Amino acid sequence: MPVGTLRDANASDRNSYIFLRDGQVPDSVLNQQPGSAQAVSYYLVGPEPVTWSLVREANSQGVGVLSRSVVLNPPSADQRAIQGAPPPQRRSDFMALYATFGLMAALALLEVGLLAGAAFAVGAKRQVRELALLAASGADSPTVRSVVTAGGLWLGGIAVLSGAALGLCSAAAVVHWVRFMGSPRFPGFHPDVPLTLVSMVMGLVCCILAAMAPANQVARQAALGALKSGRAPAGNGKRTSLAGAALLLVAGGLLATGWLLGQSAADPDIKAGQLPLVAGLLIAGAVLAVVGFVLIVGWVIVVLTARTDWLPLSVRLAARDSTRNRGRTIPAVAAVLAAATLASAALVLLASQQAGMRENHYWNALENQTFLPLSIERPFLADGSSQPPVDVEAADLSSALTGALGSSVAWTKMISAPAYVRNCAFGPGSDLSVPARTATSNCLQYSLAKPPGNECPVTPQGRVVNRDDWRCRGSLAQSPGSQSSIMIGDAEVIGAVLGREAGQEALAVLDAGGMVVTNPVFVRDGETVLLAQDVRTQAEQPDPYLMHETVSSTALAAAVVEPAEAVPYYGFISEETAQRLGMQPGPAELLVQLNRHPSAAEADAAAAAVAAVYQQPRAGFWVEPGISQENPWMTWSIVALSALITFSAAGITAGLSLADARPDHATLAAVGASPRLRKGLAGSQALLTSGLGTLLGCSAGALPAVLIASATGMSASVDVPWLHLLALLVAVPLTGTFLAWLFTRARLPASRRAVGI
Repeated sequence: MPVGTLRDANASDRNSYIFLRDGQVPDSVLNQQPGSAQAVSYYLVGPEPVTWSLVREANSQGVGVLSRSVVLNPPSADQRAIQGAPPPQRRSDFMALYATFGLMAALALLEVGLLAGAAFAVGAKRQVRELALLAASGADSPTVRSVVTAGGLWLGGIAVLSGAALGLCSAAAVVHWVRFMGSPRFPGFHPDVPLTLVSMVMGLVCCILAAMAPANQVARQAALGALKSGRAPAGNGKRTSLAGAALLLVAGGLLATGWLLGQSAADPDIKAGQLPLVAGLLIAGAVLAVVGFVLIVGWVIVVLTARTDWLPLSVRLAARDSTRNRGRTIPAVAAVLAAATLASAALVLLASQQAGMRENHYWNALENQTFLPLSIERPFLADGSSQPPVDVEAADLSSALTGALGSSVAWTKMISAPAYVRNCAFGPGSDLSVPARTATSNCLQYSLAKPPGNECPVTPQGRVVNRDDWRCRGSLAQSPGSQSSIMIGDAEVIGAVLGREAGQEALAVLDAGGMVVTNPVFVRDGETVLLAQDVRTQAEQPDPYLMHETVSSTALAAAVVEPAEAVPYYGFISEETAQRLGMQPGPAELLVQLNRHPSAAEADAAAAAVAAVYQQPRAGFWVEPGISQENPWMTWSIVALSALITFSAAGITAGLSLADARPDHATLAAVGASPRLRKGLAGSQALLTSGLGTLLGCSAGALPAVLIASATGMSASVDVPWLHLLALLVAVPLTGTFLAWLFTRARLPASRRAVGI
């Protein structure tokens, strides 16, 4: 009978678990041996929290502790350090991530401001007669300015409240859906109220600032001129263009300074310390570049439309209209420019990040390969005694996988290796007088030594000095190997594991009692040193590659066969060599090569088949995916999202422009212009604004993104997705043109004649 409920923070609310005491369920029902004491979890509840000193004391006895109070109030870094252990490696990845999000956030705020500015500009223009009447009745310029600004405050407040509500509701729906589907990724819906309020305030400030520009313009215009024409006097815009050119020069200086500062230091530690300043300079330069482009848009439009006599009639009309009504065209181009800047910067940063992921991908095996062990350790019994391991036959595993995956299995191959660590009583208080290897246990783990001078050069803080250094590249150059990193095999096994055929020289060395090594960093003067380490011990000066005391070292002749990818294997020896060195070789793993990466359903079926062979319910099945499984669709999804953002900006501004140009379309219709001409005019106007905005935006977004990716060390080589940028550059103007042509009404409704016109 249930006596209560317990909510597991690591599991979804959709998953049900039953918590029972020892002995309530027979072993025959569980179909597995009793769990070991090491695998048992205890929930400790008391009046006092578990402190860090208690955690350290429990760790010394081999017990892992998760304390809520320690997580919420972590100890200092020096208290978390282990005596004699090397300092943790401090990486600049977080700074690169923060710089990326900083650039995206700045450009997003700028886009919001420019979109709002386009809307307020059109609204203020349609109110110009009413505002001029207000000025003529005695209102001073600050009063007229405050009327328009108050509209920005009112509409901006409604917008940020609606956006916050929509965002929180969407986030809540996603969280609850993910939890309902069985994923414990989100422990619950916990909105961050301070950050939400900050984002709302920033959005409101953007709206107010966007309303101030048309407010100032309306406040400056003469009341008599406004009453006569209903339009603000058009200026030549020279001051604005000069200010934009000056801002572009300043932005170029900031971008150049940030990039040069990021490249000035050769020491990675110094470079990491400069990253906040470098990122700030580059982000400021990117934002100023967008503002500068916006300010010179009027001059660019005049230059582009100066010679349009040879173009079709609709294009000529659009060019002249954009020049005559720059108050309508410039906000539209500016909004599209900001959206395209955000989209192009996101594309470049994503491509560079994926290039870094490709360079730093850790290969567990070749693509679509997996290794399945032929022997699995079973947990200790409750009294601390060991159980014999579960040994399976390679043929049984191969048959089970073939039955589950069918033709997806290309081939399977049994791999031999030296004896793994087995039944080793290590930990505090272990008896070191017992030999490291006995008839029933093995505490030896094998690795290769790096000759002096072949270590990858790193800074005092653990950063790699030069990632292109040959000592820092290849298999296990910057990471230690596991107990299965040395294999036994011939030419066929070497080709299957490494994806490269071993030459005659390498096979001759192997047959002569030497070793085929995967990385030249382990070889000097044609020899490599094989180390045997006792895992029960700890080296006096712990090293990531030599954590335990070396029991024996043997020099072997070596030949290098570098694998197709940096797979984590030291190399291969022959079975005769392993016997001669007393390494107790035997069947170790089943290598499985698939024709393609399995789907989720196929992986589940393979895992079930493997578990049936092992007779262990938690046996898994994981296949090396390589680096090309998700990148293409992810990149194109970002392209689609970026295009959608730009489309939305282009659509909003096109709609605002058409609404503002409605009297012009009515005039054209009155003088006999056909609906086809008016639709062509609308499409040409959209082509001009979206095309110019997208072109300038791609230039303003791609360059700062390249500099940020290069300065922050996001990847060794910055990747610019030219094809995706070209798709964005072509798709947005053409789509905007088509939509503007499609949604322009062939017939205009009759409108009243305005007073005074």
